[in-house]
Amino acid sequence: MGGNVGSHRSGTRVFSGGVWEERYGYARAVVVGPWVIVSGCTATVDGEVQHVGDAYRQALTAFGIALDAVKEAGLSRHDVVRVRYFVVDDAHYDEVGRAHAELFGDVRPACTGVRVAGLIDPRMLVEAEVEAYRE
Repeated sequence: MGGNVGSHRSGTRVFSGGVWEERYGYARAVVVGPWVIVSGCTATVDGEVQHVGDAYRQALTAFGIALDAVKEAGLSRHDVVRVRYFVVDDAHYDEVGRAHAELFGDVRPACTGVRVAGLIDPRMLVEAEVEAYRE
């Protein structure tokens, strides 16, 4: 991911270098106390949507980008306590759920899946948010 970490008054920011972070003024993740809160992640790598038409592989990529931010902040997937994912088609729930189970099945974070009308690019099928916690 090639991210970097910067310190701010209200917590540490993790940046991945993604095209929208600078354009829209947000960080990939914010570390506040024991929490790492990761912004929504899609299957966009170097500005290009990956795995067009494949919700399962997009989910693996999106979760992977989120987990890279968690690691950059010093925690691991075992510290993930909440996942939210957004799909654009009800038919994608099982595929995204399968990807989630592969990555988090032994961790068992709280998880919410929501169908949405669309994402920022119509080729995107899933977006995921992750929160991690370590005392």
